[in-house]
Amino acid sequence: MLELFQSEWCPSSRRVRQRLTELGIDYVNRQVPVEPSERAALVEATRSRTVPTLRLENGSVIVGEDDILTFLGEQSEEPTGASAHRVKAAKARRRYLEKECECSSVATH
Repeated sequence: MLELFQSEWCPSSRRVRQRLTELGIDYVNRQVPVEPSERAALVEATRSRTVPTLRLENGSVIVGEDDILTFLGEQSEEPTGASAHRVKAAKARRRYLEKECECSSVATH
């Protein structure tokens, strides 16, 4: 099974998680500490301190969003529901930002 070493705060990690979901690929999600100095488990597993990092079933490692997304694009065909998933995710993000960000709220006088 694929292992994704990632952090919730990382936009690159979010984009990789979304792509894995769109492609219907099962993976294990491994949370990585915020501080690079606290990433001993990541370094031991992947020889990298970077998130996101994807460890393949054969033990090889792909580091960084661009390389991971390129690899996924080469390995998998886009399923029928992938574009619908992207649209729904974009709407959910927009609703979240509108709710959380005061700057997007309508001013009333």
